[in-house]
Amino acid sequence: MEDLKNACPEVNPAEVRETAADKPFRKKHIVREYAESIIIAALLALVIRTFIVQAFKIPSGSMEDTLAIGDHILVNKFLYGTKIPFTDKKILKIRDPRRGDVVVFEYPEDPSKDFIKRVIGTPGDEVEVRNKKVFVNGKIYENPHEIHKEQGIIPKEQNPRDNFGPIKVPEGALFVMGDNRDRSYDSRFWGYVKYDKIKGLAFIKYWSWDKEHWSVRWRNIGKLLD
Repeated sequence: MEDLKNACPEVNPAEVRETAADKPFRKKHIVREYAESIIIAALLALVIRTFIVQAFKIPSGSMEDTLAIGDHILVNKFLYGTKIPFTDKKILKIRDPRRGDVVVFEYPEDPSKDFIKRVIGTPGDEVEVRNKKVFVNGKIYENPHEIHKEQGIIPKEQNPRDNFGPIKVPEGALFVMGDNRDRSYDSRFWGYVKYDKIKGLAFIKYWSWDKEHWSVRWRNIGKLLD
């Protein structure tokens, strides 16, 4: 009798083991957990990208030396108001764009492209360019980030690059220019940027890759834009 008892030890309830029939259910449970985690992460990323912050890469030299080709930046999406998806309406605006802000926007002549420029004129401002010098409301406006890489002056009759206006910026619009003034395709050529086409304020470089020299521009990383 003792031998039979030893041969059939009492089962500890805490030592319940998985049976072969339970394995498919466990696998389904794990797959579901992973799927839920991926979906939640994707939705969270979508919300952040749509309403809070979005990353962009600089493809041209129109904003040199502020932004170089290969710089990666973050753009504040909520400062100028949060855009309601599938509409041009914005809500919860903190402030309007100001002169000197670096903004990302939909290119007016092709909304599928994003441009980045600096705000020069806000609604009601009179903007004029005389021999490369910018005047706002009759006073010269010099930004510490502007550069000129070409010495010659182009007459107004040939090209608006060096001599433009005067014009008055309409309500709900901005006049923008690139910091690389001689090599920027901006409001001097294609007009104003409407408020509802602005995607946000560029505020920091989070990565910078020099493709020409195949190296990282470490000094640019983490640099705030002003």
